[in-house]
Amino acid sequence: MSTSTLLISLFEQKAAIDREFFAALAGAPLSPENRHIAIRTLNHIHTVDRIFAAHLRGEPHGLKASNTVDTPTLEQLRAAVERVDGWYVDYVRALRPEQFEEVLSFRFTDGDAGRMSREEILAHVIHHGSHHRGNVGMLMKQIDQAPPRDLFTRYLHQHEPARRSI
Repeated sequence: MSTSTLLISLFEQKAAIDREFFAALAGAPLSPENRHIAIRTLNHIHTVDRIFAAHLRGEPHGLKASNTVDTPTLEQLRAAVERVDGWYVDYVRALRPEQFEEVLSFRFTDGDAGRMSREEILAHVIHHGSHHRGNVGMLMKQIDQAPPRDLFTRYLHQHEPARRSI
């Protein structure tokens, strides 16, 4: 599997699991405090996704922190995440193989300089989101609601059932 094929699958899985998390949270009987924490955590993922998308495009992101001051509603955030997830899938599909290794220079929100390849940035976005979705999943487990299963293996086997054949 090439880098581009793998990253396309990972970003497609990210978009799918994000949809599942928003659907699960919409009906979750979380306390107001834990609902706020869940939305803030998902908003942090989204904000970081936006920051790194801007780095990949070579554009300023205009953000001063890795989360926003205001907290969107769950529905506002769901719609915004869906747009950015779609952008990443399209972006990775359009990259030429040699572009994955291209190193980009940028500034983190704290002002520190950074240099990463496009491939490293994309890997960071995938891992960062997965980590923090796990935090939201723990809030769901506290109320005995199983969070969506955020597993790449699950995604691959659901989308390619022939992989279950030995």
